[in-house]
Amino acid sequence: MGANMQRQAVPTLRADKPLVGTGMERAVAVDSGVTAVAKRGGTVQYVDASRIVIKVNEDEMYPGEAGIDIYNLTKYTRSNQNTCINQMPCVSLGEPIERGDVLADGPSTDLGELALGQNMRVAFMPWNGYNFEDSILVSERVVQEDRFTTIHIQELACVSRDTKLGARRDHR
Repeated sequence: MGANMQRQAVPTLRADKPLVGTGMERAVAVDSGVTAVAKRGGTVQYVDASRIVIKVNEDEMYPGEAGIDIYNLTKYTRSNQNTCINQMPCVSLGEPIERGDVLADGPSTDLGELALGQNMRVAFMPWNGYNFEDSILVSERVVQEDRFTTIHIQELACVSRDTKLGARRDHR
């Protein structure tokens, strides 16, 4: 049951790694392929929202090689589930990097760890009948901080054709 719920999780705008974990969160995030992982060790030479440049350590370079690794990040791309794939750098300029370090977070990852939900403080209590049976109440602060906000990208097509009877539009 837990695996099915994890499969249905939608990436939130701001990922929040869990306070209590199993120890597998980093391995799952890296193996999923949504994070950018360093191929070789070195130092961050340049970083912005769309690119990370690493100057590779001398001992990890091949003879005659430039010694620069460039990682282009995926920005606001649509997934097959119409969710947003956006990678954000989690390294800073001049930071030393080892092979296998996470350079950029993807959807549902926070500092290289899987982050499917949000850490929330909840109370199970009646409130004037507004939370009868399966309804919930949400604090205004949760809405203001965009804790459960998601971005969905939908691709639509509109074809216009001229026929003998006049213009015709097909909407898909």
